[in-house]
Amino acid sequence: MSQAIEIKVPDIGDYKDVPVIEVLVKAGDTVEKEQSLVTLESDKATMDVPSSEAGVVKEVKVKVGDSVSEGTLIILLEAAGAAAAPAAAPAAAAAPAPTPAPAAAPAAGGGVQEIKVPDIGDYKDVPVIEIAVKVGDRVEKEQSLVTLESDKATMDVPSSAAGVVKEVKVKVGDTVSEGAVIVVLEADGAAAAPAAAPAPAPAAKAPAEKPSDAPAAPSPAPAAPSALAQAPSIPAGEGGSRHPSHASPSVRKFARELGVDVAQVKGTGPKGRITQADVTAFVKGVMTGQRAAPAGAAPAAGGGELNLLPWPKVDFTKFGPIESKPLSRIKKISGANLHRNWVMIPHVTNNDEADITELEALRVTLNKEHEKAGVKFTMLAFVIKACVAALQKFPTFNASLDGDNLVFKQYYHIGFAADTPNGLVVPVIRDADKKGLVDIAKEMAELSKAARDGKLKPDQMQGGCFSISSLGGIGGTHFTPIINAPEVAILGLSRSAMKPVWDGKQFVPRLTMPLSLSYDHRVIDGAAAARFNAYLGAILADFRRVIL
Repeated sequence: MSQAIEIKVPDIGDYKDVPVIEVLVKAGDTVEKEQSLVTLESDKATMDVPSSEAGVVKEVKVKVGDSVSEGTLIILLEAAGAAAAPAAAPAAAAAPAPTPAPAAAPAAGGGVQEIKVPDIGDYKDVPVIEIAVKVGDRVEKEQSLVTLESDKATMDVPSSAAGVVKEVKVKVGDTVSEGAVIVVLEADGAAAAPAAAPAPAPAAKAPAEKPSDAPAAPSPAPAAPSALAQAPSIPAGEGGSRHPSHASPSVRKFARELGVDVAQVKGTGPKGRITQADVTAFVKGVMTGQRAAPAGAAPAAGGGELNLLPWPKVDFTKFGPIESKPLSRIKKISGANLHRNWVMIPHVTNNDEADITELEALRVTLNKEHEKAGVKFTMLAFVIKACVAALQKFPTFNASLDGDNLVFKQYYHIGFAADTPNGLVVPVIRDADKKGLVDIAKEMAELSKAARDGKLKPDQMQGGCFSISSLGGIGGTHFTPIINAPEVAILGLSRSAMKPVWDGKQFVPRLTMPLSLSYDHRVIDGAAAARFNAYLGAILADFRRVIL
């Protein structure tokens, strides 16, 4: 006999609503423990969700394109070794005693079935924001029935069976929790057992009506505060020209970070709900001067438009053959983040040079000494240690803006830009101040490989205090790296070159490396940036200063 096991999305860090890009199993497949079931893709990495148990796939709860978060049910697994008697008992209790066999049949292939809210984690009393079906509609298995919206995510509740909707037990504005009946379904195969179907129906209907009636009375109570909470988003005197802004708390927070009034954004989601993509489109429309981009949003009250020319639409085929390739998801999302950071942060870049002649000689020596151990030292490993020393001397560079406050961090997590086939990612070396060069070199190699393979975990790209972008292996003299918000500075490294340097008596050849320090001028002034870069150059010129 067997027992159904729910496989859920594990802890994936701070990411929520992560798209499913691949489903690797189907109903009936046998899976082993730790075998990958689905693949998720965040804005930074691709992640496989493994099975926590071995068994046979009973039901796949997600499909490609669905968005999932920690705790979302993705697979029902039938694991061997447990008795199914407890599962059969409720079916027998619900059916009349003289006909236990027909009662079990509807549960498997037909009859009246109650579709309930599945496991939704720790959430309770989640509002229903949309009903996707009505009485008489035919639904397929896994078709969405209702949409719930918690304070963190929007969730669709799918049908666990195919059939015809007999009764909808909830309405928009009701609050539901795990186990609440949302739809009564006349499942396929009901006609094969007409006598058995009416018997369990009254038994199931009686208890179903009680919980349905009970929350029906208090449901207007939470609806009223929700309406009141949204009312201030429509300024007085403009209610006739703007629509109420239906947006989740996460979308509202995202809009606040960009300085967008959600009342100006027209939603493209179900029932006009505003999504993060709508906010992003609105911002892009304002920045490029395309008033069509916000999809009919009202004009900004403060005259915030830049009045730029619309982005030109060019038919490139007129000039010759072309090939169009879609951007990867990483490039789409990182591009939007970089655009936001560039537009909203007042960047200034301080350019300097560091004499790394002795440091390069030390690097070559260490590589020879550790060759058998398989440890390879790059110049970036030394720069990470030098940056930690500079951040400790200049703590403003290890801070972040939080409204009117400046948050000074007591930890030193250094991010480094890694180029991958799908785009740019920034893995983070945590507690770099507590690690030696060997540890940093090893961790950099591991993180770089994981980045290239698309296997970086969310927590390996979070919590950075300061970032480094190195183009030294490619070329260039100086460039302007874009700050990785909420950090306030980023260091760019270009290709080192041998130059003649005057030592007071004569010109001598010295290996110099360009340093490009971009900083947030709201937090850091030019003199502080010059001192930071000069101090960093001094450490790289004489690495013994790191121990001071």
